[in-house]
Amino acid sequence: MTLVTLAEVLQPALKGGYAVPGLVCLGWEDMRAYVAAAEAERAPVILQAGPGCREHTPLPILGRMFRHLAETASVPVVAHLDHGYTLDDCRAALDAGFTSLMFDGSKLPLSQNIEATAAVAELAHTAGASCEGEIGFVGYAGGAASAGTDPEEAARFARETGIDAMAISIGNLHLQLDPGPGLDLPRLRAIEAVTTVPLVIHGGSGVPPAQRANLAASSRIAKFNIGTELRMAFGTALRQAVNRDPARFDRIAILKDTEAPVMEAARSVFRNLGASGRA
Repeated sequence: MTLVTLAEVLQPALKGGYAVPGLVCLGWEDMRAYVAAAEAERAPVILQAGPGCREHTPLPILGRMFRHLAETASVPVVAHLDHGYTLDDCRAALDAGFTSLMFDGSKLPLSQNIEATAAVAELAHTAGASCEGEIGFVGYAGGAASAGTDPEEAARFARETGIDAMAISIGNLHLQLDPGPGLDLPRLRAIEAVTTVPLVIHGGSGVPPAQRANLAASSRIAKFNIGTELRMAFGTALRQAVNRDPARFDRIAILKDTEAPVMEAARSVFRNLGASGRA
């Protein structure tokens, strides 16, 4: 088994000058393609179950799927809860076999966010798992606006919660279809100056690939969450699979045709972040 915690893949990334992708999973086909890509690139991988995924598939089933893939892989695999909103969410993920919890208290006042995140971190660490927290608020393309991370608040948040990784808001957005203008580097450097915890960028699909590569190698960002660009690769492959033979109706055959294109797209992400050859 190569099931590991978030800390076990991010600390080497921080020291080695690369970042590990947190790949957003929606179903069996994409998560299997992600692990195949990690195997092909000899890279660690973080499989993430976010709120949308959990609405579609029960958390205990996702835990079994992630653990099965880890058991058959020869590279490190993290089973990660993305955007858990309550202590009960996080406890349920641990019960389901997850090795990493991301608690999202970013909409709470600072003191409440610290208190709630610290409780999740203690819960995770007692169970031998890792915890990621978020300070500042990462908005959504076409939706809720972001609130940038304040460096001094980030320093207090990291110090008082005991988290293993810290998600920050520095111009990144969830669900961005195309690369935007890039991240706020002065804000990033100010956060780095007062913290030592590995940093996480949610909405990594909206960060220009050249900047992702540069920051993976030269900053404390050790994890980029990648979802939208891989969902787009899946959607393109699915449309092609259906249109190639309109008479075909077997869903297994159709969905299998998505795996190779998604795997190749994921391999590009590993290479871009410098994670290839690290496992």
